[in-house]
Amino acid sequence: MKKQVTLLVMAILLMPLTAMAQDIFEKYSDNDKVSYVSIKPKMFQMLAKIDIDTDDADAKAYMEMVNSITSFKTMATDDKVIAKDIAKWVTSRTASLEELMEVKDNGVVMKFYVKQGKDDDHISELLMFINGLDAVMKDSEIKINGENRSIETVVISLTGDIDLNQISKLTQKMNLPGGEELEKKSKK
Repeated sequence: MKKQVTLLVMAILLMPLTAMAQDIFEKYSDNDKVSYVSIKPKMFQMLAKIDIDTDDADAKAYMEMVNSITSFKTMATDDKVIAKDIAKWVTSRTASLEELMEVKDNGVVMKFYVKQGKDDDHISELLMFINGLDAVMKDSEIKINGENRSIETVVISLTGDIDLNQISKLTQKMNLPGGEELEKKSKK
């Protein structure tokens, strides 16, 4: 009986930790206040079967990078409570990730985190967190499902065997922030 009471007390004490550990994407995937996208492994398997019959080395490298991704999840929200919960979740994840870069501009904070992969040129996860977007989107007319929406927070997670050299080339070609930092990380 003592053993059962002890287990019950421990379970009650650990409940907040397990709730925090719950994947934030699962938690809000069906919430109307969140725009959510999840590309499943099967989709990446289908992309891997696409045969590029071209001499374009960049296109081939891009397809190799896409083929190495096992999961892509993103969500965006303008709800302050959900945004705060996402920020808390990202903070709880940072112990197992390395912060790669932080950009602060006009109230917007962007943070990039990575999880080391099989070697210095590869990562197993790339997590991007952008918060404070509503400050720069006040006059934007973004319509989602026919409604005007602003966006406060965006979180993006990519997992797989991701080659930093390919990601940095892609971000630089698309003129995305962080391409130079990813290139530096891959050359360490």
